[in-house]
Amino acid sequence: MTAVPPGRDVDPILDVRDLVTHLYTRWGVTKAVDGVSLRLYPGEMLGIVGESGSGKSMLALSLVRLTPEPAGRILGGQVLLNGQDLLLLSAKQMRRIRGREISMILQDPQQSLNPVYSVGNQLAEAIRLHGMAASSAEVLKRSVAALQSVRVPAPERRLRDFPHQMSGGMKQRVVGAMAIACQPSVLIADEPTTALDVTIQAQYLRLLDEIRKETSIGIILITHDFGVIAESCDRVAVMYAGRIVEQGPVSDIFDNPRHPYTRALLEARPRRGRQAARLPSIEGQPPSLIDLPPGCAFAPRCRHAYRRCEEQYPPSFEIGDYHRAACWLAEETP
Repeated sequence: MTAVPPGRDVDPILDVRDLVTHLYTRWGVTKAVDGVSLRLYPGEMLGIVGESGSGKSMLALSLVRLTPEPAGRILGGQVLLNGQDLLLLSAKQMRRIRGREISMILQDPQQSLNPVYSVGNQLAEAIRLHGMAASSAEVLKRSVAALQSVRVPAPERRLRDFPHQMSGGMKQRVVGAMAIACQPSVLIADEPTTALDVTIQAQYLRLLDEIRKETSIGIILITHDFGVIAESCDRVAVMYAGRIVEQGPVSDIFDNPRHPYTRALLEARPRRGRQAARLPSIEGQPPSLIDLPPGCAFAPRCRHAYRRCEEQYPPSFEIGDYHRAACWLAEETP
């Protein structure tokens, strides 16, 4: 069961139920996404946070059916987009949905843009593919509008530019324009600010916030930075070893984190005015997703673990309204 955010009296645009994605490799089966459930509502920004290797990016790829082949296989669950289960669609049907109703911004814009085609050509391809324009003039008009929506100056001129003529921040805006050109209802942004400096990062996050308020698009923002979550998101889901271990409104997670992993991540943040010779760190390493323990995967690194944690994985306990945590301690303490 997933938490429902306060003040939501509408159906979710995206409802993910017990999603399971495994990677079959020569070393064994990697449980990259292991029973994830979450919901996204119109106009909401949902943050997904966790260490590298926790399954965030594989979750994003699973939602748009772009898991690496032949290793990646979605084995179970549902991905309901406006009530339609994407996992039941054929590859041809999914191509019509992807980019039109659900889009994704990848981490590195340099890898997302083709260096031998102009920005205009690449924007036009997405618009034509989904039948959003009937003529070349309409394609041009929509391309300019897409660049304007992400605050690209002189969009008519920029359409003639090639990726190498743009800065990293400008390329990330172009990738964003391509993602929203067909007016999807869900946008997945997978660490879109990783390669940007702090100033441009802040501008880009403000841009995403403006876009979702103007269009009511639902945004899933994947990051490893709790500072980004605090500034941008309404709710947050914390991932560890392929599972969501805690989720709830951002204010609740920051003020009252109930999973030891969430607490450890928050303690490791640099804080203004705090003098310390060294920031706290989480001892040990994340577990191998090929050989997960029967109990809580965080138990070997947890200061509060006891025998039950090592033997049995906890269910998701309700902490309060819209706040849940998968930890045995959450069952026993108020």
